Amino acid sequence: MALWWAIAAVCAGCYALKLAGLAAPRRVLEHPRVRRFAELVPVALLAALIAVQTFTAQGGLSFDPARAAGLGAAVVALLLRAPFLVVLASAAMVTALARMLLG
Repeated sequence: MALWWAIAAVCAGCYALKLAGLAAPRRVLEHPRVRRFAELVPVALLAALIAVQTFTAQGGLSFDPARAAGLGAAVVALLLRAPFLVVLASAAMVTALARMLLG
């Protein structure tokens, strides 16, 4: 039951945060620091998610060569300015190939 209360609290917090963003005065949202923050936060969160998914397993730090190879392939595709779906497909294919070759 405690888990459901935690989920409800997180849902209410997310809703309140979204509502606060909608209710914020325009002068606050147009401030250069707020705009820069809003531009950089999604990038930082995505980078953190990628790092956690690539270098952890079962709650601990671990190195999976196949995941690292897939991440490397995605980085190369991004540096070549490939479309997003090509980046995803290349990372998935390299990861699968590495898993097949490394066992």
